[in-house]
Amino acid sequence: MNNYEPLRKKLNFAEDLPFTPDWSAAADFLTLIADHCLEKKPATIVECSSGLSTLILARCCQLNEHGKVYSLENGSEYAEKTRQQINDFDLKKYATVIDAPLEKKEIEDSDYLWYSIKSMPVNSIDMLVIDGPPGFIQPNSRYPALPVLNDRLSNNCKIFMDDASRDDEKNIIQLWLDRFPQLKHEYIDTERGCSILSINK
Repeated sequence: MNNYEPLRKKLNFAEDLPFTPDWSAAADFLTLIADHCLEKKPATIVECSSGLSTLILARCCQLNEHGKVYSLENGSEYAEKTRQQINDFDLKKYATVIDAPLEKKEIEDSDYLWYSIKSMPVNSIDMLVIDGPPGFIQPNSRYPALPVLNDRLSNNCKIFMDDASRDDEKNIIQLWLDRFPQLKHEYIDTERGCSILSINK
């Protein structure tokens, strides 16, 4: 069964969604972020890792007639594939995939590999979707997202992290809550787990 079919119909895509079972975000996570985007109509969305989620969020922006997605991608092959899908679905106006190679970031006396944001033309983020970098690169691979981007998060920013049922992601959430006490956390029991964080500055 194609679990993505209800989402395709919800967003009125004419063609089947180009999902890959092993790599694409699960349909229930994509539905969560789509519902938020359609309801809150964020102006600026930033993604850590590109893919089907880029297509879904770009379509939501198109339906909203408002907003744009900026997707940080360290893999050039994945970046080109997502760009091609965006073009195929005529959503180029609503999404930009940014080549963002991983570079060393020193955070609290620890070194991490995380996306270069030199080419990201965004100063205020209304929605942040975290689905990378891959966990095999290092422990707590996604931790740098908030230390690096915190100053760019708008007052009403909503943060969605996929794969939140994994031990690494649970640890990252706790580290974030300890470092940023203004965060409010909600866990949603999706197929792979979703953590939603609200910013209350």
